[in-house]
Amino acid sequence: MQGVDDRHPAHPTGGQDRGRDAGDLRSAQRLADTDAEVLRERAIQRASEGVHLTGLLRGYHVATEVVTDALCAAARPGEEAALLWLTRRLFTTVNSLVEQATEAYLLGMAGQQEAKRELAAALLRGDAPQEVAARCGLPLEPGYLVLSVRAPVPQEPVAARRLLHQVLVRLAPAADGRVLSLPNEQGGHILLPLGTPHADLVRHLSTGPSRPVIAGAALAATPGDVPAAAEQAHRIAAIARTPGVHRLQDVLLDYHLAGSKDSAAELAALLDPLDGHAGLVEAVAAFLDCDLDRRRTAQALRIHPNTVDNRLARAAQLTGLDPHTTHGVQLFGAALTLRRLAEGSATGFLPG
Repeated sequence: MQGVDDRHPAHPTGGQDRGRDAGDLRSAQRLADTDAEVLRERAIQRASEGVHLTGLLRGYHVATEVVTDALCAAARPGEEAALLWLTRRLFTTVNSLVEQATEAYLLGMAGQQEAKRELAAALLRGDAPQEVAARCGLPLEPGYLVLSVRAPVPQEPVAARRLLHQVLVRLAPAADGRVLSLPNEQGGHILLPLGTPHADLVRHLSTGPSRPVIAGAALAATPGDVPAAAEQAHRIAAIARTPGVHRLQDVLLDYHLAGSKDSAAELAALLDPLDGHAGLVEAVAAFLDCDLDRRRTAQALRIHPNTVDNRLARAAQLTGLDPHTTHGVQLFGAALTLRRLAEGSATGFLPG
């Protein structure tokens, strides 16, 4: 602190001290310019690593507190003006560093976002995503959970992009930040790591965007399966009528009736949990054939009406579908029809 005149805290003392200190300040300024380039590089690197800007800037403020404490501890009686001058100089320097770091960070983020959009586009098109990932320096997941996001009612393109951004912000924690996206006029597609739990998506979106969101979800076991999964997710989102995250099984009947051949196997598989349990498939089929009349069903199967109730309750427990409801009737009816068609084709009674 010596060499700083209390009467002129903004400037060092006169004579040789003034020249020496002025030279030191010029030297310090040159060092700061050199360090600023390193600072910008580090900020861009932190952006690429997914470090939040708030965490990066917090480091500068913590360092400022540490240096200020050290200056106060080192100050001797009579050096108050020098302490004030150095503290103000410190804050001026830190403000400049924070501005440069923020600009560099945002530049790095912009570059990262552009690279991620390019990779997302390549995956959705099925256009050499491995090459794009290598060129952009981005990891390629073994597989993806593909979401198609839209609002319940048509939106202007700007509003649709904002909705997609809101969903991205909410879902990023569920995927440790490993999220890709590509906007479109309705909202857009989001690509998450394959192992992202469905329950996490539901939780984050149910407490997330202020505006309701409809999201169709489909699995891509490999990067090459992303285009097909994206198409399925888009169809699911278009068919779904209520906000939330919808999988194929959530809209299975409507999806299938819309002419989607890829849903037939899963629709028929609704009966699989009943296989191995004597009489359950027959009880459901007879119950539908008898227009949901338990007594007529009992007569057709030659069992007691209470046995019909027990078997229907067990079928509902195993499949998650209640044959007493309209939705259950529709799904069970479609699944039974598909099974009959498959069995007829296998025995040669129907064309393959």
